[in-house]
Amino acid sequence: MPTISLALGERSYDIHVENGALDRVGEFAYRAGLDGKIAIITDTCVAPLYAERVMKSLESAGFIPSLHVVDAGEASKNMLQAQELCSELVRAGIDRTGCIAALGGGVVGDLAGFVASIYYRGIPFMQIPTTVVAQVDSSVGGKTAINIPEGKNLAGAFHQPAVVVIDPTTLVTLDRRTLAEGLAEAVKHAAIRDASMLHELKGLGPELSIGFSLNTIAKLPDLIARNVAIKARIVENDELETLDIRALLNFGHTIGHGIEAALPYGTILHGEAVALGMRAALFLSERKAGLSSSDAKKILCTLQALELPLVLPDDIDTETVLKKTASDKKFRAGTIRFILLSKAGEAGVSKKITREDMAEAIEELRRPLP
Repeated sequence: MPTISLALGERSYDIHVENGALDRVGEFAYRAGLDGKIAIITDTCVAPLYAERVMKSLESAGFIPSLHVVDAGEASKNMLQAQELCSELVRAGIDRTGCIAALGGGVVGDLAGFVASIYYRGIPFMQIPTTVVAQVDSSVGGKTAINIPEGKNLAGAFHQPAVVVIDPTTLVTLDRRTLAEGLAEAVKHAAIRDASMLHELKGLGPELSIGFSLNTIAKLPDLIARNVAIKARIVENDELETLDIRALLNFGHTIGHGIEAALPYGTILHGEAVALGMRAALFLSERKAGLSSSDAKKILCTLQALELPLVLPDDIDTETVLKKTASDKKFRAGTIRFILLSKAGEAGVSKKITREDMAEAIEELRRPLP
């Protein structure tokens, strides 16, 4: 099954994508050079489903695992929870020779990775993502973070995992909404680098209401691997997002993060906010970057097929979204780096998008699609 290597010199690692990979976590951890005690950080939803399998696999490979469970949901991504986990790791006897395994979705990956980056000034960790958004996007690339009252992911660190183990069969337990919001990140990858994926992603729409079939699950490793490869190549060329290359992965996220932060976290899921952000970015791309209406429609139709929200709820105020957007990490010296498409599959960074442009795009989101 697919294995993608991410080349970052001494920080290089492999991303294994395989149906049934949960039962090989111990093997992959050993091959990555990990050793000793492993603290598995997971949440209250994932722990009953997969913690026992992962612990058994690690024990079979000679590791000594301990289990640390946080409440499911974005609210757990905070400094107090990170501190509590650090205290748990001390009590579990995890020292600088130990490591952390992040078992769960994007929230767990961000939180566990952040803890790994600060505990004993940094210890190794591995990603074991169990949601679509984590498997196609957030588990790869080394961005770790927690939220603070002023915004999402504003406290964090770049801390690359030692290995990523992706088992697409974990997606069978997810509901339609969670599957769809994760696929929004796959649409983003298609929009910026591989427009040929749009047709395949659109075809997944009818399956979301009943869950993925065995036939679809069999095909998922290749689809997920294509997404992972896109992100891996971008990260290799701009690990710390200093060259405006990694910033391309923020397509749809600038306004999307503002929408997500305008309501209590979790009201609108991350991928749902990104879908709205992508519609806004497509609107601006047509006006500022020469994107054809046919290419914009192709991407919007894919988002519609996945039943992602594309109309802004009435209770979200434009000024609030703009204010939240202004505190986003994508601003530099007060200037926004906005990702626009010149065509489907080709993206670039624009520094010419104004606050007024963004306000117009947000207002456009209030109009029903034809």
